[in-house]
Amino acid sequence: MSIANFPAALQPVIQQGYLSRAFQDALESRLGFRSIADRMDFPARIGQTITDTRAGLLAPATTPLNPASNTNFDNGMSPTEWSVEQYTLSINQYGNTMDLNQVTEGVGVANQFVANAHRLGINARQTLDRLARNALYGGGQNGVGGYLGGNTRVTATLAAAGTAVAVDDIRGFQTILSDEGQVIAIGASGGMLVTVGAGSYTLVGAVADAKNTSTAPQGISGTLTFSTNVSVADGTEGMAVVAATAPLVLRPNGRSTTSGLLAAGMKDANGTVVTGDLLTIQAMLAALSALRDNNVPTLDGGVYHCYLDNSQLLGLFRDDDFKLLYRGQYGSDAYQTGQIFDLLGIRFIPTTEAPQQASLGAGGIHRAIICGQGALIEGDYANMGNAFTDTLDGGELVHVDDVCMITRPALDRLAQIIAQSWCWIGGFALPTDLTANTTIIPTATNSYLKRCVVIESLGASA
Repeated sequence: MSIANFPAALQPVIQQGYLSRAFQDALESRLGFRSIADRMDFPARIGQTITDTRAGLLAPATTPLNPASNTNFDNGMSPTEWSVEQYTLSINQYGNTMDLNQVTEGVGVANQFVANAHRLGINARQTLDRLARNALYGGGQNGVGGYLGGNTRVTATLAAAGTAVAVDDIRGFQTILSDEGQVIAIGASGGMLVTVGAGSYTLVGAVADAKNTSTAPQGISGTLTFSTNVSVADGTEGMAVVAATAPLVLRPNGRSTTSGLLAAGMKDANGTVVTGDLLTIQAMLAALSALRDNNVPTLDGGVYHCYLDNSQLLGLFRDDDFKLLYRGQYGSDAYQTGQIFDLLGIRFIPTTEAPQQASLGAGGIHRAIICGQGALIEGDYANMGNAFTDTLDGGELVHVDDVCMITRPALDRLAQIIAQSWCWIGGFALPTDLTANTTIIPTATNSYLKRCVVIESLGASA
């Protein structure tokens, strides 16, 4: 009750205006991307990178053996070999630290030591989740690009037919898999087949701009060089540029580029007023079909995981097909909570870490990503828990989820200032699946990266 109800003689002795004796938690991100990564230990004493090999399968032998050739020691058969492909996992060290003066902490109104430790833990989790997200969308080091790679647009119309085309993002065009399954620079290969506008051309070089002007999240603007001239019609600003080995990127209503997405009330190429390119069930079904055509394994619970932001999820809730599927008794949980739910073999997981992109004219661009098992590899330094044990000299180390939380004793002259830190040594990589071709899986696509599908759309406003 209010102190105004106390006797007037007692009110002056009631001390007011003191700080609360406990810290209040601030808002934090909603995470999830790291949870899909397959963990592997990065052995000690092998250097900064490790190259792993994925073995393909043998093509089905559907041709009958010729009885007339069933002679000698080989019985008329010729030896075959399975194909391989490689990916490189690079490790780096990440961490953060805070200092704490024990004298100051001792006279404070709350336990700053515990608050620091809590915030460092949150910082570590968010850092690793963002590294996982960046690898999924943008690609790991020494890789073939992420799930946004190989899919961009022309940014400057050609004055005349020429071999050099300016594009918004060169990720996915810089490297290629050799016949031996190794990742090599595009200039050291025979080239890459790329569709520019309506034509197909052979890419022989990719150079980043001195000043990055890409509008894609963490994109790299630059120039693509082809072996033959690109026509002016194909090299017109806004035309789609898609590598033959690019991962699948879907957009509502068949829009060919990110800049082609239209907001409600805008007119399409046919002059028809559109209702807005929001996330739809049909786009989700197309992504689901592509994953199943490539026989991508599901994650836990037998479902694929879809990470999306709340604005994109709001657009899905407005889709007529979604409303129809959730009509009646099946719609209560999803509509009442708007939290994680399963639908059509997909688990929808809202996150605040989904990459954001500024408006390209129609509005902000949002990107959901649907992931299957094996899409992401996390390499953790195997010796992490023992790396600091012999050098702590009275400090404390806690090894949690492959992250080390380290408390260093005071080393200053007055022995007052201790350091609280976290450290992780590791990296993320995207394994390729080029060996899973149409010979092995007749419905497979030609993409290097097959285990995720990105869906670009506009977001819905509340």
